[in-house]
Amino acid sequence: MKLIVGLGNPEQRYAHNRHNLGFMCVSHFAKIHRIKLDKKQGQARVGTGEITAETVVVARPQTYMNQSGQAVSRLVKRLNISLDGLIVIHDDLDLPVGRIRIRRDSSAAGHRGIESIITELDSQDFLRIRVGIGHPDVTESDIPTHEDTIIAYVLSDFTSEERKIIDQTIPKVSEAIHCLLTEGLTTTMNKYN
Repeated sequence: MKLIVGLGNPEQRYAHNRHNLGFMCVSHFAKIHRIKLDKKQGQARVGTGEITAETVVVARPQTYMNQSGQAVSRLVKRLNISLDGLIVIHDDLDLPVGRIRIRRDSSAAGHRGIESIITELDSQDFLRIRVGIGHPDVTESDIPTHEDTIIAYVLSDFTSEERKIIDQTIPKVSEAIHCLLTEGLTTTMNKYN
């Protein structure tokens, strides 16, 4: 069994924010595989389906981003998922808009949702699909307000130009997830990194 989690914030006002890119990607994946995210399990919206004879649970935590680990750890325990079976999709400030990076066992790199998951699982040994949202322009004079600038940026919507890129990226993320499930990590990294 695999658990595929997209990170984001649950309220409608955050729906199109850069920080909700994980939700967008996992929702697209669920839709194309006819998996309905119509059940509440623990602190997440979940749906279950089968892909190439393997059971797949797709989830969107209903905690806020910074507490994502609470929902993920509950699902991992409840579903008895090994960390090898956990795939987390999230936005990444350090990648250009639309760029995809797939990694296992890496640090949180400042992403609070991933930090929360690592803390709750007491491990960073799970797969991540990082999807670039770019980085706000910050100058030396902005340093005192750097964190505020980052928060405002991730909680803002994509520009129309960025949206065009993201609309092409989301289906690629679904392809990458499918590739992970059917062809494994090495092949997927070679194709999509």
